[in-house]
Amino acid sequence: MRLAALLLALTLAAPASAFIAQNGLIVQPDGPASFTVPWRGKSGPADFWCAAGDYAVRKLHLAPATLIYRASEPPRRSGEGIRFTLRAEEAASATGLAVLGARGAGLTVGFAQSFCERHRTRR
Repeated sequence: MRLAALLLALTLAAPASAFIAQNGLIVQPDGPASFTVPWRGKSGPADFWCAAGDYAVRKLHLAPATLIYRASEPPRRSGEGIRFTLRAEEAASATGLAVLGARGAGLTVGFAQSFCERHRTRR
């Protein structure tokens, strides 16, 4: 019952064009190839990537091998969200994550969405 009330509150607080990721973070489209995950409380980089990957899979219907990029430069300041893009030329210098073998600011959609698994196992 408590979870249902929380999801209802998040839905009512979100703009009509916003997407609510499975970890509860909101994703707002900025244009055809970019979107922002606003700050919504205590969240780390993996939480933002989870929301971005979930949006890319469930809303944009992108293939898991598609690359998405962090567009806002790390580190994220307190209270700031993170902007993501599908365009490599708009990418920041890094993902903001410690990922072995990663280069630049891009991750595959499937890998980004895999960060949501951590959220599901904490319940």
